[in-house]
Amino acid sequence: MLVAFSVAPSGGPGGDDSVHDAVAAAVTIVRDSGLPNHADSMFTTIEGEWDEVFDVVKRATDAVGAFGTRVSLVLKADIRPGHSGELTGKVERLEQAIADGA
Repeated sequence: MLVAFSVAPSGGPGGDDSVHDAVAAAVTIVRDSGLPNHADSMFTTIEGEWDEVFDVVKRATDAVGAFGTRVSLVLKADIRPGHSGELTGKVERLEQAIADGA
């Protein structure tokens, strides 16, 4: 499965609206998990089996919680049993379709 998620703290001290330190803590957990992943400016996507992916999401969310009194978590999942390599495979098929003029 693929899970794209965005996690951010709120209610922290100081009134600074930047969340990069909290996001860095979350992305470090994702990268250290060893699961295939990709981070961009809005979401982090991780690929693996249900239990291992959601364990990483939970640990990343817990890490972000240290930066505020509240945490916002947005998830989107693509659950496709029997498939792997979709983190890059979906993009490769899209690029091929564009190149083919679809």
